[in-house]
This record gives sequence, structure tokens and C-alpha cells, in this order.
Amino acid sequence: MINGEVSHWWRQIGVPESRPSLPGSTSADVTIVGGGYTGLWTAYYLKKAAPEKRIVVVEQRFAGYGASGRNGGWLTNSITGGREQFAASHGRAEAERFQRAMNDTVDEVIRVAGEEGIDADIRKGGELNVAYTPAQESRLKEFAAAERGWRSTDAELLDAAAATARVRVEGVRAALWHPHAARIHPAKLARGLAEAAERAGVEIYEGTRALEIQPHLVRTGHGDIDSGYIVRATEGFTAQLKGLRRAWLPMNSSMIVTEPLPAWMWEQIGWEGREVLGDLAHVYMYAQRTADDRIAFGGRGVPYKYGSRTDLDGRTPESTVRQLGALLHRFFPCTSTAKIDHVWSGVLGVPRDWTATVGLDHRTRIAWAGGYVGTGVSTTNLAGRTIADLITGTDSELITLPWVDRRVRKWEPEPLRWLATHGLYKAYGIADASEIAGRERTSPLARVADVITGRAH
Repeated sequence: MINGEVSHWWRQIGVPESRPSLPGSTSADVTIVGGGYTGLWTAYYLKKAAPEKRIVVVEQRFAGYGASGRNGGWLTNSITGGREQFAASHGRAEAERFQRAMNDTVDEVIRVAGEEGIDADIRKGGELNVAYTPAQESRLKEFAAAERGWRSTDAELLDAAAATARVRVEGVRAALWHPHAARIHPAKLARGLAEAAERAGVEIYEGTRALEIQPHLVRTGHGDIDSGYIVRATEGFTAQLKGLRRAWLPMNSSMIVTEPLPAWMWEQIGWEGREVLGDLAHVYMYAQRTADDRIAFGGRGVPYKYGSRTDLDGRTPESTVRQLGALLHRFFPCTSTAKIDHVWSGVLGVPRDWTATVGLDHRTRIAWAGGYVGTGVSTTNLAGRTIADLITGTDSELITLPWVDRRVRKWEPEPLRWLATHGLYKAYGIADASEIAGRERTSPLARVADVITGRAH
């Protein structure tokens, strides 16, 4: 079993040959800090809208090295933090408009991939979330009832038989499915998007770490860039920038991937629709059936490292490997004999209120996007299009969506961040264990944790 080495996705297709580093101090119309999905989508749409502009992307390792090349491959329509808070702050119609924009974003990614010849193993099979305890079933049915109150969710509540007909999860009691989701191969999308941006004329400099962002100036280890606009697209690595250690918390998420499974296992599992798969646990899982018939299965391991430190190579503790393996076998008992080929981890950005944000400070001309909390495969595309419109001054519907220009307070200083994060995830784990043991309603411990973390709105 391989542990770390960025991710299975990159090992499968090969780490790309390094692009040159920034050759020295220079100037640009727009400098984008971060070569993940946010930075690449922003660069792509900006260059298409304003081909005359010099657009530079600086990336500390290689394009797609962070969460963009390590995620679970869920291209889905989720609004990070939920619609309800936007209904409360901007009205129900605006929340509906935001949801429609996210639905459309799933199709926009698929459209661009086709137009640019990016083969990212995309399969639009929808999203299936299962409940396998009484408490999870109760939460799922409450969630389904709430979804029916919105026009653009298109969610279907499935009983045990209908859920099993899609994917045979052991002990499934009910499930919720919607069509606005697709499976992707994360590294293939990142590689293809970087190449598409370069074909359009974007300059990408790798092995170039940004040290500090100031108005009109990006300081890097290879020189300074004087820039008309700057885009901070650093997501889980934002804490590495000077003055931003408490802006977004770098949360760790881990994945395992099996060897390609034999036909007899797939006969028992089903999963012919290639839906992306999740559950209603408090410490939730996420999975996909890959194009080469593996199961890629993820969840939270060690959620946070003291001082907002981030892993670089993706190495994962053995305890996390055991936890994810046990959950995989709980879902699909027939996989107990399957070999785990690779395990890895990555960091994602978590704002204090668990809600993504995008915006542009017109005074400093610094734009930002991030805080996706695991929904970034699709949301980065919407962010990139929004930033492009903000910078070019395009009067579009995107720039007035309710997540634009949201500001949230900083995370608490250490040791409070570490104590709170680990304590709260311990509470979620205890709540899940009590529900698996037979508790029929959501644990009060989990409800309190939701309020403290800001996940409850």
C-alpha cells in the first residue's frame, strides 16, 4: 500500500513535468496566487474575456498539487453552508437563484471539459446519500422534507429497496438522490484545465511560493510581481501567507482507494449508475466508483494540525487507514478481501462559519475565493467565473449572488483552535458511535457541536 506521494489520482496519470519557476521580478495585469481549481478557472475565464491582459499564476509546487488533485471527485451542486442562511440574509428568491447557479455550474464544468478536450472520466450519475441507522434515517427524512420546499433541488427520497437498487450499502434504510452531480478524476481535470489555460495564453509558474500579498504586490521567493489585480486562490494553504494564519482553518481529509474490484464484487455492490456516494453520519464519508472499477473512499482522519500546519506529501496516519478501511467494509462487506492500493490526505479551507465566499476589494484590487469545506470541485468554477466578471467589470448575474463579498470573523488563536477542533470532532465521533449502537434520534452532543462549529444555521 502506498501512503502519501500526493494522491492516487496523480500517481495514476503521472506527476506532470515541472513548469519553470518565476524567473524574477516582473509585472502583470492580474496575478493569481495558487494553481488549483480556483486559480486555474479564474485564469481561464479571465483570459477568454480579456485576451489582451497578461495573467500570471504562481504555484508553490505544481498545478493541482493541493486539494484539487486529492479530492473525492464530487462535482456536485451543494451550496457550502446551506441555502437557509442565504434565505435569511437575502431572501428566499436569492437563495433559489444561488441554487440554480450551482446546478448550472455542474453542467458548465462538463461543457468546458468537452470543449477543451479534457478527458476527466466524467460520469453524471447524480448524488446518493444513504442512511443506515435510525438516527441517520430521521435526519435524512427531515432533510428530504426541507429539500422539497425548494424548486431547484430535484431531490428524490428513496426507500430501502429503491436505494439498494442503485447501490447495495449494507443495512441501508433510506436514501436521497438528486441528478445535479457527476463523478470526475480530479487530477485529470486539474491537468487538463492548466493546459487549457496555457493554450489561451495564461502564464503558469510552478515551484514559486508566494510569501505575502499586498495591494498591487505579490512577494515570492523568486521575486516580486507588481500587479494591477491580485487573486488569492490559496484555499487550505491560506494560513501560510503573512497575516492570514487565522483566516481559514486548514482541515485535513483522507482517502483510500482499492485495487480494481472483480466482476463478482460489483455484482454484489451494484453501483452501475456511478453515483457519487455519501452518508448522513456526523463525521461523514464520501466515495465514488472510479472509471477503472476501484472504490475511492474518503472521510476525516486527524482533522487539524496545531498552528494551522499543513501536510505536503499527503502521508496519512495508520489509525486513519484502519478507520476508513473498516467503514468501507461496513458499507460493502464483500470488499473485506480487497487490497487497499493507496492512501493519502489533503487540506481544505474552512471559514469560521463553514460557508464559502468570493469577492473583490475594489480599493486594494485584491480578489479572493475559497472556504469550500469539501464542495470545491464545482464551486471553484463558479468562483472563477465570478472573479473574472468582477475584475473585468462585467455586469452579470453572478456578481450579485448572495455569497459575493461575504466577510467572516477569524478563527480563535491557539491553543483554542486545536482544542476546539479536536474536541468537537471527538464529540461527533461519540455521537456517531451512539447512533450506530441504536440511538434513534440525533445525539444532543452532535447538535451542540454543530452550534459551536457554526455548522448549524
